[in-house]
Amino acid sequence: MSRAERLLELMQCLRRHRYPVSGAILASELGISVRTLYRDIAALQAQGARIDGEPGVGYVLRPGFMLPPLMFSEDEIEALVLGSRWVADRADDPLGWAARNALAKIAAVLPTELRNALDASALFVGPGEVIAAGDQALVSIRHAIRSESKLHIRYRDLQGRASDRVIWPFALGFFDQVRIVAAWCERRQGYRHFRTDRIADLTVLDSRYPRRRQALLKEWREIEGIAAP
Repeated sequence: MSRAERLLELMQCLRRHRYPVSGAILASELGISVRTLYRDIAALQAQGARIDGEPGVGYVLRPGFMLPPLMFSEDEIEALVLGSRWVADRADDPLGWAARNALAKIAAVLPTELRNALDASALFVGPGEVIAAGDQALVSIRHAIRSESKLHIRYRDLQGRASDRVIWPFALGFFDQVRIVAAWCERRQGYRHFRTDRIADLTVLDSRYPRRRQALLKEWREIEGIAAP
């Protein structure tokens, strides 16, 4: 385990304990010596972590300190790289640029050895056919989801029949070949799934839907048998 990973694990241990915990217990959880623990706590305090306590008394982490990205493990770095590459390849252009920018910000503050691991990542997203709506449609859908706004759509079913719907979008799924909007449909009075490539036209309405997005998402997961992430 690298020193960066060890410091991250120490922070996680402190977060799990709501009350002061002895150095011996922390050292045992981390599998390190008490002397190493004292050095690591001093290092975190120097970076701004509000860790109160002293040897022989116990330690507690006060709220308000967030770990900088340099604390990511190598596995976490690879997950971020792979996820960013997938988003850049499969999502709309604004979201793809956001993924690249986020990765660049992380790279800017990584220590040299982890930055090298990021640059040399051997995980790539393979090519695949994507059947989806244009960028502007996806941007509008994401905006509607964030603002909990109703959408008016003109939708074509599998047989090509068109219908006008007012829906309450609460989730957008990115699959290998399609993108799916999960929404409550006012016409059907139930949860429905809409392929974005079959939405002929859409308008974000000024009115917000009457239920919170989190409540809709939770209920939909229960109906579909989808576990929370």
